[in-house]
Amino acid sequence: MIDLVIPIVFMLLVVLGEALWLQWRRQGSVDWHDVIFNLNSGHIMLWLFRGLEIACYGYVVTHFNQGWLDGWPPVLMWLFAILAWDFGFYWLHRLHHRFRLLWAVHVVHHQGEHFNLSLGVRNSWYSSLTSIPFFMLLALAGVPLSVFITVSILHYSIQLFNHNSVTPKLGFLEHILVTPAHHRVHHVKDLAYSNRNFGGSFIFWDKLFGTFCPALPTEPFTYGVRGDKSSANPFWASNLPFMRYFKLPFQPSSKGGHFRCSAGCLVSGAMLLFALVLGYVYRFGYGYGGVTGEQAALFVLLAAGAIALGGMAEGRRWGVGVWLLVTLAFPLWLLSVPDGQSALWWGVAGAMVLHGCAVAVGWGRQKEAAYG
Repeated sequence: MIDLVIPIVFMLLVVLGEALWLQWRRQGSVDWHDVIFNLNSGHIMLWLFRGLEIACYGYVVTHFNQGWLDGWPPVLMWLFAILAWDFGFYWLHRLHHRFRLLWAVHVVHHQGEHFNLSLGVRNSWYSSLTSIPFFMLLALAGVPLSVFITVSILHYSIQLFNHNSVTPKLGFLEHILVTPAHHRVHHVKDLAYSNRNFGGSFIFWDKLFGTFCPALPTEPFTYGVRGDKSSANPFWASNLPFMRYFKLPFQPSSKGGHFRCSAGCLVSGAMLLFALVLGYVYRFGYGYGGVTGEQAALFVLLAAGAIALGGMAEGRRWGVGVWLLVTLAFPLWLLSVPDGQSALWWGVAGAMVLHGCAVAVGWGRQKEAAYG
């Protein structure tokens, strides 16, 4: 499954590379807690629902393929797939801003207040789940699953690029493609701007359907959304908007944290957790066929680790305890895996145990409150 791992590694490298460059260029102005939350927010549970999205697509293209593309030359079939995918994304994106239930998913992405590449990977746990209906046109038309996955990676790569903070206007490409200049408009904390420029890769959908806005406000502005600040815990960040929509009484604690977790502690913990994400995707891919206890156990560790890092970011003592349990449980998981005895796996396991124990005895924890 190395073909699925490479895009994730590339994403991680460019996100951290841009953050380090901004740290150097702007002399320490990068909010590393925000960068780590963005990386940590959707890329754990997201794999579960991305797998469901692909499984649904595969089922529809196998059983309900209408054969509209039968006999088309491969070049035309690929061109159709590229355009139809982006057309579906335009309406997916626009309707997620229009309907409150869908907005409860998408708001997590817009709550980010710093426009950089890490914002491009900030998502709700459920963002793949609510995407499923919008790409079924391709399955009905007969676009093969392998083409759908490749085209998806292409478009998501363009969308990641469009969240970078350093690219200037791109000349004639501004008339064809969605560019960072267009997408910055979409993230302004003002509905007159955030309800514009919904396109993913091609800007002509916005021009065709009357949602194009060419430039940022001339007056001072900020990024994000109005209302309550997002939780630094991915569990609450993804679920609290639904609780508010359904008017459920459950709320996270509003008390301030007991400590502030240092950027170095969070970044190193997140990188170790991402090593497990890469291992999970390499070993199991997106599939649901033949799910084993081994796969389920590793997924539980990933989800618990993501929530624990979120708790630590908010200064919660329980986050330290859960993180310690996760880091100690991973070597036990390795012992249960017949072919898990590689030096690389055990190197990661040793680093995790060392990190969990160091945090437990106080490393990376400063006394002032972290959140709230």
